[in-house]
Amino acid sequence: MATLQAVLGNLTASDRQILTAVNTGASSLSLVGSGFIVLCYLLFKELRKFSFKLVFFLALSDMFCSFFSIIGDPSKGFFCYAQGYTTHFFCVASFLWTTTIAFTLHRTVVRHKTDVEDLEPVFHLYVWGTSIVMTVIRSIGNENQHIHRLGTWCWAQTGRTGKAVHFITFYAPLWGAILFNGVTYFQVIRMLNNATRMAVGMSERYQFDSRPDIKVLNRWGYYPLILIGSWFFGTINRIHDFIEPGHKIFWLSVLDVGMAALMGLFNSIAYGLNSSVRRAIYERLDLLPESFRRWLPKSLKPRGQQQQDSELVSLKVEDQQ
Repeated sequence: MATLQAVLGNLTASDRQILTAVNTGASSLSLVGSGFIVLCYLLFKELRKFSFKLVFFLALSDMFCSFFSIIGDPSKGFFCYAQGYTTHFFCVASFLWTTTIAFTLHRTVVRHKTDVEDLEPVFHLYVWGTSIVMTVIRSIGNENQHIHRLGTWCWAQTGRTGKAVHFITFYAPLWGAILFNGVTYFQVIRMLNNATRMAVGMSERYQFDSRPDIKVLNRWGYYPLILIGSWFFGTINRIHDFIEPGHKIFWLSVLDVGMAALMGLFNSIAYGLNSSVRRAIYERLDLLPESFRRWLPKSLKPRGQQQQDSELVSLKVEDQQ
């Protein structure tokens, strides 16, 4: 992962082993979580709606980002480049896919547009195209002789120029995505809150039960915090490393590597494990004996169609079309 490649510089061998273990463990959790969402999308046809397709591509990006972060690279040269740039590409793609989800939700709920499915080619061009451009620009300031192997990771960012370019091509679009998601979800939540208050003030004929919507509002409010929590320590560590390149803070590096590697797990829980996924799983488990299903977690059981319609996976797009 790009974060791990940048924090290992002047640490001791023991510190590097600890960071290696932290990265491997956290990335493995993210790989399992994102892989589970990808598998659900491929297996359950009822989940193949447009909104969940965006979640699928988000999970797919997280899965590859975690995978290449774990395997590292045992050699130098071309494969060292491939490992370093591949993790950069898929990590950038991951948080760019979150902006397409936020945009889709805003366009559907706030602007009442029903043409979001027509924008899928634009989304792919935006995410994959931007990720490629950011990955190519990252090579500025790096030459073949500047490639280094740190443990089992390849690091192609040396000197102030390389670090500045890395910040521009990774952390700048990252915090741009955080800002966009925050503003977008704030507008969505504010509009739905206003709609809920208006419904309460109407006559009983127009009243509705808004409790499931309130739960969804609270959930949407956490989405921007995922990227902030995952990359806050990494951002601080990059700034510190740029100012004082010869002084590494070990505890900050541990938080940097661990939280960044958990991004895929956080995304899979927040975006993927909604009531529609639980419902699809429970319908398959319904074929199992009652004595076995009795021991299943309650979270796998469906919570009703009303809440399902309020989840991100539907976005009520199909109802408006």
